[in-house]
Amino acid sequence: MYDKVIDQYAGKRKLLSADNSEDDTDDFGAFGWLRGVQDRALMLEIRHKDGRVSFKGYAWLQSGEFDPSEGITLNFSGETVKITGQNLNAEARPNVRLFAGIIRHRVPWIQEADGADVVQAAQDAVVIEEVKAK
Repeated sequence: MYDKVIDQYAGKRKLLSADNSEDDTDDFGAFGWLRGVQDRALMLEIRHKDGRVSFKGYAWLQSGEFDPSEGITLNFSGETVKITGQNLNAEARPNVRLFAGIIRHRVPWIQEADGADVVQAAQDAVVIEEVKAK
């Protein structure tokens, strides 16, 4: 009973860590969020829909831009990462936004959605359709 009430107000949450013993990351489906106010991710893990996983070091993040019609563009020391999708700057929960979280190094991972997830996603859900590096 208590868990259902918490889930209703806090949203879906999944505990993630290397050893699965820490509960410092909230799972919003499209991205993870470090809960601790002082927590910062060292890397941005990119989980691709085909099963590949890549990462970028936050230390090399030089600039970023959010354009509602284009998505999020991140510039990592000579490489540009383009994130496209839906509601990329919408609040997943009060004061939790993907772009703001990346700026503040609070997002340890992002997840591309497959076709079925895109179709089934709620109208206001944050959905990452594609992540491309150039």
